[in-house]
Amino acid sequence: MTRIIFISADGERRQEVDAPAGSVLLDVAQAAGQPLEGTCEGQMACSTCHVIVDAADFPHLGRASEDEEDMLDLAAAATRTSRLSCQIVLAEGLDSLTVRIPAESYNMQGM
Repeated sequence: MTRIIFISADGERRQEVDAPAGSVLLDVAQAAGQPLEGTCEGQMACSTCHVIVDAADFPHLGRASEDEEDMLDLAAAATRTSRLSCQIVLAEGLDSLTVRIPAESYNMQGM
């Protein structure tokens, strides 16, 4: 199990949930009631599931694909440790993962 720690956009609220290895972070977040839309349902056609991964946890994730990097270029408030939560599969042995929910998102499908 991986302990997922969600930090709200304002940094004030914190929610912790446990998720099994192989889970997709977007699914875990949505089940926990986090405000991640995931409009394209994981097809990397939007950035509404954008999260900012804690810098200490970022190296423990697999590298983003070129397609994911391209979509992140369009994400609102993207940072060096931004990822699309639909592309993060929780690996066996990952003890914890802290992510911050950005204050805004762009739905690229609606443009």
